[in-house]
Amino acid sequence: MQTTHAEILQLEDYEVCETRGFLPASDPLPYLEDPYYAPWEQVAAELPKLLAARRARAVIEALPRLDIDRLTTDRERRRAMMLLSYLGHAYVWNGDAPASKIPENLARPWHALSQTLGRPPVLSYASYALDNWRRLDPNAPIELGNIVLLQNFLGGLDEEWFILIHVDIEAKAAPAIHSIPTVLQAAAHGDAPTLAQGLGAVAAALEQMHAVLRRMPEACDPYIYYHRVRPYIHGWKNNPALPNGVIYEGVDAYQGRPQQFRGETGAQSAIIPTLDGLLGIQHADDPLKAYLMEMRLYMPPAHRRFLETVEARSRVREAVIASGDPALREVYNACVEGVQQFRALHLHYAAEYIYKQHAKDPKNPTGVGTGGTPFMQYLKKHRDESGNHKLS
Repeated sequence: MQTTHAEILQLEDYEVCETRGFLPASDPLPYLEDPYYAPWEQVAAELPKLLAARRARAVIEALPRLDIDRLTTDRERRRAMMLLSYLGHAYVWNGDAPASKIPENLARPWHALSQTLGRPPVLSYASYALDNWRRLDPNAPIELGNIVLLQNFLGGLDEEWFILIHVDIEAKAAPAIHSIPTVLQAAAHGDAPTLAQGLGAVAAALEQMHAVLRRMPEACDPYIYYHRVRPYIHGWKNNPALPNGVIYEGVDAYQGRPQQFRGETGAQSAIIPTLDGLLGIQHADDPLKAYLMEMRLYMPPAHRRFLETVEARSRVREAVIASGDPALREVYNACVEGVQQFRALHLHYAAEYIYKQHAKDPKNPTGVGTGGTPFMQYLKKHRDESGNHKLS
């Protein structure tokens, strides 16, 4: 839907939930009820055991080739995409050497679903986190202590906690995302009191997000993360173990040529890029910025449109400067500092959980992120560029 600067954004037009932000408005589907898809569900449920026994490839190769036409709702398609993404990464990485081909019985429906959902046939953040949780008490909040994963690779506390931290952060970001239409409108009309109130909600949400991220070490150990969680979320672009990418057998659109897709990474979450756009935080034109733009292709398309719309419409930074209001400047700077602190903590974890670990497997290098980038250099630059946008 096209909008003008006079119109207020409608979150539902972008599949953004007023109370949940970028998390789905309805809890993710816990299983596909149609018995036709039972083979996918059964193998996915057994995945931790199959990976431990190194039997995943043989079992996946024996799956029937199922069609996606019987998936009739968005929740079903997202559930199926999550299942096939886990099966695909299990197939590629469960061996002494990575698989350079994905069998047709998996590749064809995975690609078909990716075309329907508008993101590549690879495990992305949307399937790894946004669509991969359930509540223990359906009447209690979406937060640590009440959420568990729907799907694991190896399973265990560290893998569970690592992903659930991200889900809780998404939930904590919801008040900031909810305030964006009001903030944009207030900035466009020079309404300083409303703008200050909206930015206050953004700053408060960033504090909550940071508090959740700080809990990562409680139940996710760096050694376990690096050697047991991380190996399965690598992609096959800029990955030294798969320099040519992976062939998706039987996918006509690829004509037998290997494809290169980046692995799952928090850079595929829409939260921080959207807040960058809202606050006018700019990143210099360099390989880092190109990478960040590429990460948007892995987001749900509606979230990508929301992010781009916020970027295009935001006059928040200009409005704060033009107002000359010290209180407004202070709350704006609190938002910028919140983004910077979030990035700084992420950088610290990247060093502890990846960079300082001892690589034992060429499939899991310390110097390249799961998205295929020299992440330490990039994350430092993210942090510093964010902080440089504070107004004096």
